[in-house]
Amino acid sequence: MLNKIDTIEQFEELIQNSGTFFLLKHSLTCPISHAAYKEYEKFTGTNDTPAFYLAVQESRPLSNEIAERFEIKHESPQAILFSEGKALWNASHWKITNKSLTEASSEK
Repeated sequence: MLNKIDTIEQFEELIQNSGTFFLLKHSLTCPISHAAYKEYEKFTGTNDTPAFYLAVQESRPLSNEIAERFEIKHESPQAILFSEGKALWNASHWKITNKSLTEASSEK
């Protein structure tokens, strides 16, 4: 199941308490982002790593905070694997697939 986050405070809580998790930066208006979201959904249905997403249009401060704090150029869609407070892996656009997410998950 995907859980939506909207605020920097919610993200901070994840970083502090969740260990390892995936986050998808999702655009509500982009067809490529829609396809990535579907792949992300498929992945989360078969994997036990906690998964979250944010809607870029609704959570721009959070999206910007993640880009600046982890020095990952903002892209949308963008999937990021976090573990122990660090960004371990990220992919964007058509590189967000069930296969790439599964491979990243096995490297955590």
